[in-house]
Amino acid sequence: MDTASASSMVTDSAAASSAWGGGMRVRNGSLNVGMKGEKPQPILQKFKSHGKKVGCVTTVPITHATPAGFCVNIDNRDGQAIIAEMYLPLKFDVMMGGGHKYFGNTRKDGSIIPKYITRGYSVAETKAEMMALKGAKPVLGLFAADALPYEIDRVNDKTLLNSTPSLAEMTEKAIDLMKDHKDGFVLQVEGGKVDWAAHSNDLGGLIFDQLAFDEALAKVIAFAEKDGNTLVIVTTDHGNSNPGLFYADEADKKFDSLQRFAHSNTWLLSQIDQTFSADKVRTLIKESQGLEVKLDDVQRLMTHFKEIIPGQLYNDSHLPFYEYGKMLGAYTDVQWAGMNHTGDYVELTMFGPGSEMLKPFVKNYELHEMMLKAAEMPME
Repeated sequence: MDTASASSMVTDSAAASSAWGGGMRVRNGSLNVGMKGEKPQPILQKFKSHGKKVGCVTTVPITHATPAGFCVNIDNRDGQAIIAEMYLPLKFDVMMGGGHKYFGNTRKDGSIIPKYITRGYSVAETKAEMMALKGAKPVLGLFAADALPYEIDRVNDKTLLNSTPSLAEMTEKAIDLMKDHKDGFVLQVEGGKVDWAAHSNDLGGLIFDQLAFDEALAKVIAFAEKDGNTLVIVTTDHGNSNPGLFYADEADKKFDSLQRFAHSNTWLLSQIDQTFSADKVRTLIKESQGLEVKLDDVQRLMTHFKEIIPGQLYNDSHLPFYEYGKMLGAYTDVQWAGMNHTGDYVELTMFGPGSEMLKPFVKNYELHEMMLKAAEMPME
């Protein structure tokens, strides 16, 4: 699939999702607002207006670009607090992921969660509350202030494991809440933290969140096989950072060291303080990622922390993601081409009725009409 946007061969997530959601290419940064101001009706609104249940599940904020591209029209993807308000009257059936800060008390105008409850929504903020959901009420699930934790960090933290659902658990619950609707349902499932990990050159974050997506996909395929009347589409909106396993005599052994990782690079770097000695950092890396790193490598890494303004350390933009990702290349043989989106063509596959429509090569906006056709919807 060609993933270009209207403004660039290299798309951002907003334009990429809008191509699917609105059926036309828009400029980077825009959600379903065309180059001439066009505002095509987003696809979940179309499905909802024709009687289907609809929903989005993601590991990043539910107001983020990819889910929003199926849902709303807004010229700036960064208006996530506005998007949170835009979702309210749409009354979509399942919206689950992160982004509590865009709905709750941290908003400048105060929490809008009571408005959702007044409109008849069930609101879940923990894994237990999500698992207990039943009935026909629309659902808003908010399980983190911003994005959900990386899967590798979630499964190695008992508190997070008990409080925060996995992508597979959210997906299974979403299907369960919508599967019996007489006119069917449409669900978008996004492993959004895979993208964030690629931006951060975070190998553990990326690999284990991709595996978490595979586990969610297994739930979807199991349902589709049993149901026999569901089309599953699997793809990605763009490439990112182009990680690769490079040739070396011990490539197998080094790559296999990932099995000892218990935390993401993001988690690890967030633990480091400017006052840490190199030996203390080496110990932290050994405990959290199982690697015996050289003292010289750690000392070079710590140079970055010495330059950080006090009080700014835990701002993600000040963490040495690039330096640490590059350093790990010597220990895992995985290296990165950059830290941003790429213009690669991406894989696209389908399973179930309607999959016969898939051609060997498609452009991203063509997927919109294919989804409508598969559901026997009007070509509006």
